[in-house]
Amino acid sequence: MAKTMALKTRINDDLKAALLGGDRFAAEVLRGIKAAILNGEVAKSKRDEGLSDEEIEQVLAREVKKRLESAALYEQNNREDSAETERREADILRNYLPKQLSEAELKTIVDAKVTELGAVDAKMMGQVIGAVKQEVGTAADGAMVAKLVKEKLS
Repeated sequence: MAKTMALKTRINDDLKAALLGGDRFAAEVLRGIKAAILNGEVAKSKRDEGLSDEEIEQVLAREVKKRLESAALYEQNNREDSAETERREADILRNYLPKQLSEAELKTIVDAKVTELGAVDAKMMGQVIGAVKQEVGTAADGAMVAKLVKEKLS
């Protein structure tokens, strides 16, 4: 059970450090992610045992994506200050995610999965995307996976 709670413990420890260090911005971001994790636990009926690190990474990846989408919307509406705040929050959350794969590394995995599954056309795009996402987890953005698979099968 210690393995599954390592990420949650790290977030709690970093929250305490931020509060003690007077970093109110980081503390607010970490409180928000703790709330998102709690919501995930309740939604999956895992309040007592908690989410695994992998499930917490999925929550974090969703939260990062939300912030980047919000930043883009703020930029479109000439609200650079709000966009910058969203990007800073995303940067803090990224510290808890695995290192992201480069496009070249991801392309290699996509090529291998296409060969492994014998995919020859766009009809198998969903299967290939699913297989790649299962292998890479949160180390790659789903949109990038979909783009590379579509390029490969087109």
